[in-house]
Amino acid sequence: MKRIGLISDTHSHLDERVKKHLSNCDEIWHAGDIGDIHVTDELAQIAPLRAVHGNIDGGDVRISFPKDLIFKIEGQTVWITHIGGRPPRFAPGILTELKLIKPNLFICGHSHILLAQGCPSFGGLHLNPGAAGIYGNHQVRTIMRFSISPDGITDLEVVELHK
Repeated sequence: MKRIGLISDTHSHLDERVKKHLSNCDEIWHAGDIGDIHVTDELAQIAPLRAVHGNIDGGDVRISFPKDLIFKIEGQTVWITHIGGRPPRFAPGILTELKLIKPNLFICGHSHILLAQGCPSFGGLHLNPGAAGIYGNHQVRTIMRFSISPDGITDLEVVELHK
């Protein structure tokens, strides 16, 4: 079993409280709109990092991180992308790929809207950790933490970063 910290839409801002909340994680996953590469450099000092680039990310981030990341961990198939939409309105082409890949866990960012929802359309769980940065239309900055094992996702929690 691994403890995962999930973050998105930092837009170059990494709150010190985020580092504290992620300090007990085995891995940190960033679902795009990183902003400045210093964000991922700092996150990688806390725990091993997996990340994708988002639509606001410049060349340095795009060179370092892919648009999509599909991998297996603890027997679970995970797909992370930045722009994925949300059930039932996924971004163009996403639902077709979800039905082919059938990930246990589909993660995206972009909307700045927190979401944890089972999706019968592909048989997995869809997560969006909201936004951890200070720029955007969100009212509360959020991250997620959860455990992943061969049995699935457990201990899912949302951390709110109040002003």
